[in-house]
Amino acid sequence: MTTTPRQRPGPLGRLAGVAFRHRWRVLIGWAAALAVAVGLAAAFGGDYEVDYSSPGSDSQQAQRLLTDRFPAQAGEPVDVVVRSEGPVTDPSVQADVGALLDELRTLPHVTAVDDPYTAPGGLAPDGRTLTARLNLGVDAPENMPVEDTERLLAAAEAAERPGLDVALGGDTIRIAESGEFGSEMVGLVAAAVILLVTFGTVVAAGLPIGVAVAGLAISSTLAGLVAAVMDVPDWAPILASLMGIALGIDYVLLMVTRFREWRAAGLEPPDAAVATLDTAGRAVMVAGGTVMVSMFGLFAMGLSFMRGAAVVTMVAVLVVMAAAATLFPALLGFFGHRIERWRLPIGRRRGAVTVAEGGHVAPSRAWLRWSRLIERRNVLAVVLGGGLMLALAAPFLGARFGFPDAGNDPAGHSSRQAYDLLADGFGAGANGPLLLVADLPGGGADAGALPALADTVAATPGVAAVLPPVVTEAGDAALLTVIPSGGPQDAATEDLVHTLRDDVLPGAPVDVHVGGVTAAAIDVNESMADGLPLLIGGVVTVSMILLLVSFRSVIIMLTAAVMNLLSVAAAYGVVALVLEGGWVGQLIGVETETPMPAYVPVVMFAVLFGLSMDYEVFLISRMRESWLRTGSNARAIVDGLAGTGRVITAAAAIMVTVFAALVPSPDVVLKSLGVGMAAAILIDATIVRMLLVPAVMHVLGRANWWSPRWLDRRMPQLYVEGRPELFLPPATEREPEPVRT
Repeated sequence: MTTTPRQRPGPLGRLAGVAFRHRWRVLIGWAAALAVAVGLAAAFGGDYEVDYSSPGSDSQQAQRLLTDRFPAQAGEPVDVVVRSEGPVTDPSVQADVGALLDELRTLPHVTAVDDPYTAPGGLAPDGRTLTARLNLGVDAPENMPVEDTERLLAAAEAAERPGLDVALGGDTIRIAESGEFGSEMVGLVAAAVILLVTFGTVVAAGLPIGVAVAGLAISSTLAGLVAAVMDVPDWAPILASLMGIALGIDYVLLMVTRFREWRAAGLEPPDAAVATLDTAGRAVMVAGGTVMVSMFGLFAMGLSFMRGAAVVTMVAVLVVMAAAATLFPALLGFFGHRIERWRLPIGRRRGAVTVAEGGHVAPSRAWLRWSRLIERRNVLAVVLGGGLMLALAAPFLGARFGFPDAGNDPAGHSSRQAYDLLADGFGAGANGPLLLVADLPGGGADAGALPALADTVAATPGVAAVLPPVVTEAGDAALLTVIPSGGPQDAATEDLVHTLRDDVLPGAPVDVHVGGVTAAAIDVNESMADGLPLLIGGVVTVSMILLLVSFRSVIIMLTAAVMNLLSVAAAYGVVALVLEGGWVGQLIGVETETPMPAYVPVVMFAVLFGLSMDYEVFLISRMRESWLRTGSNARAIVDGLAGTGRVITAAAAIMVTVFAALVPSPDVVLKSLGVGMAAAILIDATIVRMLLVPAVMHVLGRANWWSPRWLDRRMPQLYVEGRPELFLPPATEREPEPVRT
C-alpha cells in the first residue's frame, strides 16, 4: 500500500487488498470453481422438468387420477388434424389418413394413435375435418427430443396434397417450432458497445464484460445442479443468465467508475482497488441483497416451479456478487494501471479531470444543468413525472389473465394451423377440452351413474358436447371429455369450470375432479392471485427495512418503496398494451390479442423491484455522502444526481439492451418478459431516478434525512456510501493525475 488510511478499511476493502495482491491465485481459484461446477453438472445435473399445476388444486387431483388409472391418456398428446375439400369419409381420404397414422405409429416415442373414424369425437360435424390423438411416451413436452418432433412434422407435411391439409398441434409441437434463442450473446454484444462508448477505453470497458462472462459461465452450469434437486422451468436459466449478465456488468460498471475516480484523486492502483471496494463495493453488496430479497419473495407463491426459478436466479446473483468482491479486484491487479489504455478515437477530448470533494470526478456541465433545473422546477417535475407514470400504468387495469396457447402462435406454425382447423371444424372449445376424471371405488355399481352424470354435464350452460365416458378395465375410474362452447382463453370457459365444480359435480353420486390443461391454467392463475399480496407485502417490507438501516431515513425508505411500485405498475401497463395485439404489439411480433400469464407479473415484480432498488442505492448513497459532508439537502441532491446520472443511465442502457434481447424470441411469454423488464428499467432510470426522486426530495427538503432518535441509536451503522475521507490523500499532497476522458 502506498498510502495509509487513518483507519483500517472495512471487510470488503481488506478482501480487495488480498485479491489484488494474490491475483494469480484468485484467477486460478475461479478457473478451478468453473471446472468443478462443470464436472458436478455433468455427473449430477438434472433436466428442466416442472409441474405447472397448483398444489392441492382440483386439476392436480384429476391429473393424478389420470396418471394412475389412465396411463395411456396421461402421456403428452399431439393432435393430428386433417381437413379435406370433400368428405373425410371418402375412400381416398381414408387411405391417405390411414397411411399417415401408420407412419406416425412407427416414429420414436409414439405409444398410441387413435383411429379418428372409430374414436368418439374424431369426426367434425361438417364432415370435412377429423382429428386423431397421438400419445407420446414422455411426461412433459420438454422431454421430447426436438429432432423426433421434427420427424413427426415432416411426416405430416409429406402427407399433404392439394385438397388435403394436415397440421399437428400440442405443446410438444409448439416447443419444436419455437426453436432455440440465444439472447445472452446478443445482450453481451450490445453491452460491450455501450461500455466502449461510456468509458472510451477498451480496458475499462472490458473489465465489466470479463466479470459478467465469468459469472455467467459458473451460474449457468450450476443451474443444472439446481434442476437435479427441485423443479426448474426451462425459461428460468434464460432469465437467470440475463440477470447475471446485467447485474454483473452494472455492478462492475459502478466500481470501474469509482476506481477511475480514485486514480484521478491520486491513489495508486492497490490503494484505489481497496478504496473502490470499501465505497462503491458496499453499495453493490446492498443492491445485490435487495435483488436476493425480491427473488426470495417468489417462495410465497407456493408453486414449485416458482421456487426453482427463484433459486436459479439467486444463484446467479450470488455468483455475480462474489465475482465483484474477488475477481474484479484481482483483474485490477493485472489491468488497473492500464485502465486508460487503448482509447477509442471517437469523441476523444484532452484535458485533466477535475477532482471534486469526496474524491469524485466533477460531473459534466450537462448533468449539473439538469440537476439544477430539477431543483428550480421541482413541483412541476413531480406533477409531470407522476402523471406520466400513471398514464403508462393505465392499460394494466384492462389486462386479461390466462395462458397463451397455440391460437397466439405465428400463422405459419403447424400448431397455429391445427388450432384454427380444430376451431373451424369442431368449435373453439375443442382446443381446450375439460377432462372430468371420476373415481369409482364401487366398480360397476358406481359406473352405472355415469350416463346420468354425462347428461347433467351436457345440460350445463357453456358445454358444447360431452364425449361418451371411458372406463378403465378394472372399472375403478372413468374419464369424460367435455368440449366447452368457448375457447381456452374465454372468460366463459373459466365460468364453466367454476360452475361444474361448485354447482354440478358436488351433487354427483361419485367423486369427480375437473382437469385438463385449461382447468390447470385457471387453478394456477388463481393460486398466484392469492399469493401476490403476500409476495408484494413481504418483499416491500423487507426491502424497506434494508433501506432504513442503510440510509437511516424513514422518508427515503417510504419514497423508495412508492417509486419502485410505480415503476413496476408502469411496466405492467406497457406489457398489457403490447399483449392487446394492436399496432404496438405487432411491432414486436404479437399478432393477436394475447392473455397475460399470471406468472409474468409475478416474476416481473420480483425481478424489477430488486433492480429498481439497485438504482435507488446507487443514487441515494452518493446523495447521502454529500449530505454528511455538507449538511445541505439541495447540494446533496444536486451532487448525487449529477454525479451518478452518467453511471445510472449507462447501466440502465445495458440492462435495457440485455432484456430487450428477449423480444425477438418466438415464445410470447419470454417476449412479454423482455418487453416488460426493458420498459421498466428504461422508465425507472429516466422518469423515476432522474426526475421524480430528486424532485420529490427537493420538495420534502431536510425531512429526507429524518429518523427518530430512538431508532437511530438502535440501528447499526453500515456506511453504505463508504468512508471516502479515510482514503483521500492530504490536500497538500494530492495532485490529480491527468485522466483522458
